[in-house]
Amino acid sequence: MIVYDLSCDQGHRFEGWFGSSEDFAEQVAEGFVSCPQCGSSAVAKAPMAPAVPRKGNRGAVTAEPNQPKHAMATGAMPPEVTEALRNLAEAQAKALKRSKWVGDTFAEQSRAMHYGEREAETIHGQATPEEARALVDEGIPVSPLPFPVAPPDEIN
Repeated sequence: MIVYDLSCDQGHRFEGWFGSSEDFAEQVAEGFVSCPQCGSSAVAKAPMAPAVPRKGNRGAVTAEPNQPKHAMATGAMPPEVTEALRNLAEAQAKALKRSKWVGDTFAEQSRAMHYGEREAETIHGQATPEEARALVDEGIPVSPLPFPVAPPDEIN
């Protein structure tokens, strides 16, 4: 079994257990994976710290005083992971400033640009797993964002 940290488009985080990465992709594409808090099926893998095993020739790692031996199990992230996530979030925010929000017309707008029916520009929005898969199958370059994005009219 593979355990993934997942997040929905509303920013809720939760775990999902899957037999393989293909099982995860199929279940998301079929709409079988949904957020336990809000029921949203717009679910993606959340950034995770990699599980890197210790080299066999290294001594045992001891916890520092007042620091849990397995900090990740308690929710604390190593500073390097926190910094990497902060940098990724800043890069996404910078990219979105130069991108136009098109909401749930993302698939339609992407297709129109790809086929020359409208002027090309950088856009972001929402698409169902089926719409995203169809775009990829047509050879239209799209990519999910690493962090969920709230529609502009829903931001406080």
